[in-house]
Amino acid sequence: MNFEPTSERRMISDALARLLADHSDVSSRDETAFQAPYSRTKTWQALSEMGAFAALAHESAGGFGGEGFDIATVFEALGRALCPEPVLAQLLSIQLLTHVGDSSVNNALTGATRYALAWEEPDTWFDIERIDTQATTENGNILITGRKSVVYGAPAAQRYLVLAKFEGDLALFDVDADTVERHSYAMIDGGGAAELFFRATPATLLINDARAPLQLALDAGALALCAEAVGIMDVLRDTTRDYLGTRKQFGAHIGRFQALQHRFVDLSIEIEQARSITQLAASRLGDTEGSRSVSMAKHLIGRVGQLVAEESIQMHGGIAMTWEYTVSHYAKRLTMIDHQLGDRDQHLQRVMQTL
Repeated sequence: MNFEPTSERRMISDALARLLADHSDVSSRDETAFQAPYSRTKTWQALSEMGAFAALAHESAGGFGGEGFDIATVFEALGRALCPEPVLAQLLSIQLLTHVGDSSVNNALTGATRYALAWEEPDTWFDIERIDTQATTENGNILITGRKSVVYGAPAAQRYLVLAKFEGDLALFDVDADTVERHSYAMIDGGGAAELFFRATPATLLINDARAPLQLALDAGALALCAEAVGIMDVLRDTTRDYLGTRKQFGAHIGRFQALQHRFVDLSIEIEQARSITQLAASRLGDTEGSRSVSMAKHLIGRVGQLVAEESIQMHGGIAMTWEYTVSHYAKRLTMIDHQLGDRDQHLQRVMQTL
């Protein structure tokens, strides 16, 4: 299989790089990532206008991409720029809304409506069968009761896609964000999340049995995180290489020290392995081996991500730990990617269950 990006995907990557360089520089990034609503309307609109969201869905759903490599292209660019916009939340929602087939998909693809997927709860531990939120029917209306935890992108969302038990199935519902009790906060690596409390909250049923569509969406989201991590790793590698070539100790550039050369080469090899398995997962997204390949990639990304973050900081020395230096923010985001949509241990367990 040819893993070389097509000319269209190279164009998307280059266009995103230019856009994010103008809208998501480090200083403005920190201001956006740690202050409510953890998103900039100007940046969101710019992403929408250039088609970043439309690239996440197939033509049959109104987009112009939707393949694993399209998703990876968009999120690798977001990773390089360390963009805090909740594009992951929009991706998960787009993946689910394509199964509904109404105007909601178009609103999500244009970015006109911001969505967030509310499925995890304090005790789910990435297991959809442990979801405890309940939906009931009362006087012809559907009401949801329960709590959703660490809902990524929720502070800026206008609507929530909520997973709840309903008539013996695990169903997907559409809920107006203004009707939900929300407690928002910034995550440790930037970006917004929230705890959502549903107290007989009105909802609209979208999908009766949402298990299969949800799994496809989570696979796409995990692949996106892997691609974002690869983009971050590239930046950390390049920044570390430049530092080793300029920092002097004992009258010589520290990049000439053999011990650091060996560590840097080992680091580069690990990054290429992470890139390769992410490409494999992208090529298989949606087929019979898709879920397993995505979990394999997410497991390896978690291990390599920790190594890259630690080695980059150590080879930079104390400066890498400062707020003002970009390495600290990239390393923090890279570390936290392991904990989104299932950590390395959970994905390893998932792979073992398929053997």
